[in-house]
Amino acid sequence: MMEQTFRELAQLENIIDQLDGRARVEIIEHISHNNLKFPIYCIAFGSMEDDVPVLAYFGGVHGLEKIGSEVILAYLQTVVHLLDWDEEFVARLNKSRLIFVPIVNPIGVFQGTRSNGNGVDLMRNAPIEGDGNTKLYSGQRLSPHLPWYRGNADRMESESVALCKVINKYLFNAPLSIAIDLHSGFGVRDRLWFPYASSKKPMPSLAEAFAWKQLFDRSYPHHFYKIEPMSQEYVINGDLWDYLYDDFMQRHEGRKLFLPLTLEMGSWLWLRKNPLHLFQRYGLFHPLSPHRQQRILRRHLTLFDFLFRSLLYPEPWAYLSESKKDYFNIKARELWYAV
Repeated sequence: MMEQTFRELAQLENIIDQLDGRARVEIIEHISHNNLKFPIYCIAFGSMEDDVPVLAYFGGVHGLEKIGSEVILAYLQTVVHLLDWDEEFVARLNKSRLIFVPIVNPIGVFQGTRSNGNGVDLMRNAPIEGDGNTKLYSGQRLSPHLPWYRGNADRMESESVALCKVINKYLFNAPLSIAIDLHSGFGVRDRLWFPYASSKKPMPSLAEAFAWKQLFDRSYPHHFYKIEPMSQEYVINGDLWDYLYDDFMQRHEGRKLFLPLTLEMGSWLWLRKNPLHLFQRYGLFHPLSPHRQQRILRRHLTLFDFLFRSLLYPEPWAYLSESKKDYFNIKARELWYAV
């Protein structure tokens, strides 16, 4: 078995070569399938102390949605260049940490498949059951030859374990952490989802999620994201972020805050502009026109900057008094859970 490469992996390794010791780079897992073998890289910038806030970026969980990896790689390249001259950015990193795992599912990205090499949809792979939802897209264990296959009930896939390993190592010990996982393919509008995906019940950190949304809305009133719990759109089994969030809450409830977000880029808009893309392999999940791809690569920079700033200045949203928490809980339930 030999290690091979593909365009996104080669781009990532080229960026790693530019780091020159300015980040911690590790291979958290090697993924093998048939005669293929690929690494999963994790890159950590900034302070390695446990008491700093952490922001983590993940892409390529669904290999067919490779635009997520490409957006992260573009931003990662920007970060490398900022380190050359931007003293304010370097000062931010002295009191925080940035984590990048741009290609969680290298076999899927290489093969252009949603699943990993074993036919498993990694976002249906965690040992967590959705509330009463038996639709096929919610996750099934009938066959890996059908979409949304959950995998073996007794163990998680190596890629899922690797993602959990990064979260446990770099985020769970932090007083405040945000993870953002980039996907594409749902609707004509970009969405920011937070837990739960497996249940329509509100998550314990609902007040903080609403306060973060309100801060974003006020800071950038013309942004184009729809921010909501994922269960507002559909309920699934095996969501990795629900699994990690519940694990975190069992360990740290009331003492720390972990906010996992999913950026679901609305790729149907790209399809509407050119319906013929539907008949191409990546047409439903990836902008095929070069000018449109470049637009997507820069489209989310405002969001990324806001994520970093809200991490460094969390008082308005992450550390709420009991009265504010009660108020935001009421407002959040009115917005997202009113019958």
